Amino acid sequence: MTNRLTGRISLGKVLISVPAVIAGVGPYIADWNETHIHNPNWPPHAKFHNAQTMSLGAGLAGAALLQLWRPSDSTAGAKAALDSGAVSAALYWATQISALAYPGSRAVDPPGKQFFPQAAVALPSLTLVGLGYALERRRLRDQDGRKRATSAARPT
Repeated sequence: MTNRLTGRISLGKVLISVPAVIAGVGPYIADWNETHIHNPNWPPHAKFHNAQTMSLGAGLAGAALLQLWRPSDSTAGAKAALDSGAVSAALYWATQISALAYPGSRAVDPPGKQFFPQAAVALPSLTLVGLGYALERRRLRDQDGRKRATSAARPT
């Protein structure tokens, strides 16, 4: 019988999953309206990039959840799945923050005076991914240590 390492529910995976789900659903809630995708003043290419961003959020969420929750029979496999799941969960938020560095980019359209209102979601989301990642890596390390101790204690 195999010991499944990643198919179980753990706090770390749940913490990483929350921002992944928000990245998958949030852009549709925030952008599927008259200020964004249905804005008659937006040129078609701007709508294309808005739609691309919404689809990217959904795709990254799916990839993160698939990696985080797939079963694995080895610690190495579980760690690799965690690594890719956490990166996928963080990418939407990291790229949203990095978009501010591009020439002429702003987080709000004029006459908006706010600098980066998305920070209220992006920064806590990255924090949750980081915390969840640290907790899950520790859980896997501890589980691997217990497994090694048990196998070392068995008579050969």
